[in-house]
Amino acid sequence: MAHIPRKRFGQNFLNSPGVIRNIVEAINPQRGELMVEIGPGQAAITAPLLEALGHLHVVEIDRDLIADLKQRFTTGQLTIHEGDALKFDFSQLGTGTSRELRIVGNLPYNISTPLLFHLASFAAQVRDMHFMLQKEVVDRMVAEPGGSEFGRLSVMLQYRFHMERLFIVPPGAFTPAPKVDSAIVRLIPKPAATLDARDEAAFARLVSMAFSQRRKMLRNTLRDLFDEAALEGLGIRPTARPEELSVADYVSLANAL
Repeated sequence: MAHIPRKRFGQNFLNSPGVIRNIVEAINPQRGELMVEIGPGQAAITAPLLEALGHLHVVEIDRDLIADLKQRFTTGQLTIHEGDALKFDFSQLGTGTSRELRIVGNLPYNISTPLLFHLASFAAQVRDMHFMLQKEVVDRMVAEPGGSEFGRLSVMLQYRFHMERLFIVPPGAFTPAPKVDSAIVRLIPKPAATLDARDEAAFARLVSMAFSQRRKMLRNTLRDLFDEAALEGLGIRPTARPEELSVADYVSLANAL
């Protein structure tokens, strides 16, 4: 019996051989690498990844899909982690060597932003990540300061990763077809020595506060933290709006607290 995609899990399954081939070529899996796929679904990407790698970890929440994966692949090929990727500890997959884990996946649209923040917390163990996401989300991830797409997601991810939008995937490549375009994005963690925020929790709170009312000027949204003179002393215009600041500007503000 064919699997019926479940809306609550945000399931849209790849069905285009050409798109699958392009994604696998972008990932460029090599024998013996440590890789985990989030949401393998019907194994459209899983199978070619396995052919190249020899072994693959997957994180899947749908019990019907898990049962199908267990029938199709041996435990020597596929290690299945049953559960929610939002709660999964990706650091447990490593051997203690930094930058060895590669993460890939067609991420569910309905949890993509919180999942990206969750994955960012494991950056120290990660070599790279390749994800398919709603194009709108990818555009926000790689947006430059000054535009309406630049926001909290842009700042928090650009602080920690080098990111590149690779190519667009049309709705017709999926079953069921979503109503929007998707895109493939590559994330490569920045070296720890280049992460300048002295207190990353304070940095995250500051960025969240600044974008909580993005139409307001910073002298209003950050008034509990800085007066106008303090902002000017850091080279920040008090009348600027949050999307006008760079990632480095937010780091400077956080470090001044």
